[in-house]
Amino acid sequence: MAKLFESHIAWRYLFSKKGHNAINIVSGISAAAVAVVTAAMVCVLSVMNGFGSLVERMFSEFDPVLLVVPSEGQTLRTDTLPIRSLYAREDIEAVSIQLEQTALIRYKDHQLPARVMGVDTLFTRTAHIDSIITDGFYSVWDGAFDRAVLGRGLAAQIGINAHFTGALHLYAPERNGRINMLRPDLSLRHEHAFIAGTFAVNQLEYDDQLMLVSLPLAQRLFDYDEYTASALRITPRIVDGRLSIVDSRRSIADFKLKIANLLGPGYKVLDRYEQQEDFFRILRIEKLLTILLLVFILLIASFNIIGSLSMLIIDKREDIRILSDLGADEPTIRRVFLLEGWLISSLGTMSGLIIGVLLCLGQQHFEWLKLGSGSEYVISAYPVLVQPTDILLVAVIVLLLGFLAALYPAKKMTIHE
Repeated sequence: MAKLFESHIAWRYLFSKKGHNAINIVSGISAAAVAVVTAAMVCVLSVMNGFGSLVERMFSEFDPVLLVVPSEGQTLRTDTLPIRSLYAREDIEAVSIQLEQTALIRYKDHQLPARVMGVDTLFTRTAHIDSIITDGFYSVWDGAFDRAVLGRGLAAQIGINAHFTGALHLYAPERNGRINMLRPDLSLRHEHAFIAGTFAVNQLEYDDQLMLVSLPLAQRLFDYDEYTASALRITPRIVDGRLSIVDSRRSIADFKLKIANLLGPGYKVLDRYEQQEDFFRILRIEKLLTILLLVFILLIASFNIIGSLSMLIIDKREDIRILSDLGADEPTIRRVFLLEGWLISSLGTMSGLIIGVLLCLGQQHFEWLKLGSGSEYVISAYPVLVQPTDILLVAVIVLLLGFLAALYPAKKMTIHE
């Protein structure tokens, strides 16, 4: 009953006419300030989610669902019992092996270091390489000649495109040989390939550095019988009568744990987030810093609640004395004004959440804010992804700060001066 009484009084104070019009104005400004910051938090976090989801989709076109790498050292062997066991599993559709090292590539007078990745014939089963080809076609062996597929930026740096007929030359130091100081060129292994196409993941570490060749060429060039990683593709399964790839983070995490237990401690199984761990860590840090910055702005806006509630307490001195004479004790009256301040914050929070979500949905459908036009932009408008967890997080932060802002003037209130 006491709680109902306090809520009724606080609700009446929120919308009733005050003795001074300035209190109504300050209360409205307080709620509006909280609403604006809340909407800004929803929009900013949703845009960051949108960019994160966009980049994640870009990586997913190239990175496999799961990647097996050695726990120690650089190379793996295909003849080990744990690796052979992967080929026999029905829940693994394809196992592609890769060998990646750094080499010097040269075309006519242009030369630069690049990451050369040798891939087998199952590479197209574990990566959607055909969907990111920007010029030419994907091929690392045409039956007669070795071919190469370069990142778009790497091809531009070396001055070549898919329509050039000249050979690319690849150089790597002898793995176990000694360097001839008189003829250093004799200490290099040399291979060549003809360009077949270019691809674009729209990430510099791929587009400006990576080159795909056949696995046999890479093994000859780097003098390796082993390989550096094994890419896995999960077998599609029937869900509700339709074919579905297991792609939820939880299901992939469960499958990853199962494979890791099968392979043992000598191997690491990486999902797409772990394959790009540095990038996603930076993204999480940026999101955290953004939240902290907006919380600081919200903290400044919350001072309006302190001022509004302090003015209301002064305006309602006569009401406070009447409530006291009717038997309301000091903690009860304090809770009335504490609830009043929290209601102002709640009103601003709910308004801000609704405005923020509507703005995000509008951006998704109508693309109001454009990034620009031209080939330098992957998308034309700011991407937006509203996540319920972010809405809940924003609501909790704003309501908590609103409660703390209302707590100070309520605690300082006294019935008798």
